[in-house]
Order: sequence, then structure tokens, then C-alpha cells
Amino acid sequence: MNKLRFRDQPPITERVNAYDEKHLAIYVRLLMAEEEGADWREVVHVIFGLDPAREPDRAKTVHDSHLARARWMVEAGYQQLLQPRMQ
Repeated sequence: MNKLRFRDQPPITERVNAYDEKHLAIYVRLLMAEEEGADWREVVHVIFGLDPAREPDRAKTVHDSHLARARWMVEAGYQQLLQPRMQ
């Protein structure tokens, strides 16, 4: 189960943000689970500690929104992680 605090939806910004950096491991786990064909209900329970039977709408929102952000990180955001930070 995730020990980090998480939002129902990650903040959507054009640049990698502090939430993204803090939750990189979650994004990787979501992408790996998707690639393995894991059921989203099991994934949201294991990663976020949510019970999809008790909170189906919230669980689906949390899963789908974080997975979408994880995909964005793979497609575009990762490049920003490799750039030097401006002081």
C-alpha cells in the first residue's frame, strides 16, 4: 500500500511538478501493472489502498488519472527530469 499522500487526480501541468517527482514510483508501478495486464481494481487497491467495491467512482478516477499522468511522463515529462534545474 502507498504510504505517500495522494490526490484523487494529480495536478496537470505542462512541466513536471513536485507531485510528479514525489510520486514517480507510483507512476512506474502503474505502467508496469498495465503492461502486465493487471486488473485496475487490484492495482488501485495495492498501490493506493483504495477499495474499489466501496468507492468505485473514486477508485477509478484515482487509477485512471494517475495512469494518464504516468503515460504523459513517459511521453514528454521524462525529458524535463533530465534537464538541469534553473537556480
